[in-house]
Amino acid sequence: MGRRLKVGIGLALALLALLVLNALSVDGETDGAEVTAPGGRILDLPGGEVQVVERGPREAPPIVLIHCFSCAIDWWDRVAPLLARRHRVVAMDLLGHGGSEKPGSGYTPQNQAEVVAQTLQRLRVAKATVVGHSLGGSVGVALTERSPDLVDRLVIVDMPPDNSYGDLGFIAGLGFQPVLGQALWRVKPDFSIRDGLEVAFAPGFEIPDAFVEDVKRLTYTAYDDSPGGNEDFLDEKPLDQRMKATGKPLMVLMGAEEQIVEDPQRALDQFAQTVPGAKTHLIADAGHSPNVERPRPTAALILQFAAKGPNDVGSSVRDVTERGQGPPRSS
Repeated sequence: MGRRLKVGIGLALALLALLVLNALSVDGETDGAEVTAPGGRILDLPGGEVQVVERGPREAPPIVLIHCFSCAIDWWDRVAPLLARRHRVVAMDLLGHGGSEKPGSGYTPQNQAEVVAQTLQRLRVAKATVVGHSLGGSVGVALTERSPDLVDRLVIVDMPPDNSYGDLGFIAGLGFQPVLGQALWRVKPDFSIRDGLEVAFAPGFEIPDAFVEDVKRLTYTAYDDSPGGNEDFLDEKPLDQRMKATGKPLMVLMGAEEQIVEDPQRALDQFAQTVPGAKTHLIADAGHSPNVERPRPTAALILQFAAKGPNDVGSSVRDVTERGQGPPRSS
């Protein structure tokens, strides 16, 4: 064996050892809670320390906002003030996200729902309109199953009913590969984070700097475990079937220019066909995050749905929001 070959093999083995050591160091990594959002405060709960932000009159009907995977409270910044004019609005960071605690495990929708329930009980919030964006939609469904007294009705924003609707894309998928994913996590530059976030919006949407920071606050464990936990939750039983069993009113919103959910209209149809009285809306000029891209029509839909009487299922409706900022019209 020649000297150069031996050196090459030695360097390769050294690099492999460094990659393995890096993987071991980021797996199971934890971090504490801190206030990262204006008006935020930390609640010390049995399930962990959680950051919450409250707006609006405390005695008004409550709306609870649960963000998406790799997101945080600030993804609701454009919607929350519109809702808070008539409602007590509670937004929180899920475990592993934003300013909340980042434990070494516990990133399934069921466990996140347990911590959301603890949060609402601490704040004395019940019979709320719960709004869950993407992963937050699964958490909202798990919360409805676990604590039906806390949820009057549920809004799911751009979360399909099962795992047959696509994935996060190639760039984001690299981060979940064994060893390679942990290595990329250590060296991720801001531009690569922006590239990964682009699929969460309609083409051409400018990614806010704050959203890049939200990703950087994640530990690798939270980043890696959250999607897997959600996939298992959907494989066990689809969201439409889960919501049908709860009997709770449901509204589902989908962006018409989705880049993650393949065929958003099919997803809406599946919810509408399975859940009696489910309302479904396709939002024009929005991708996976209409709460960020089209806040006014999104808020208008949430307010209309929240204004219904307690547990009023209503009739099945499919709406397509029009261009502009006014309330949507029925098609």
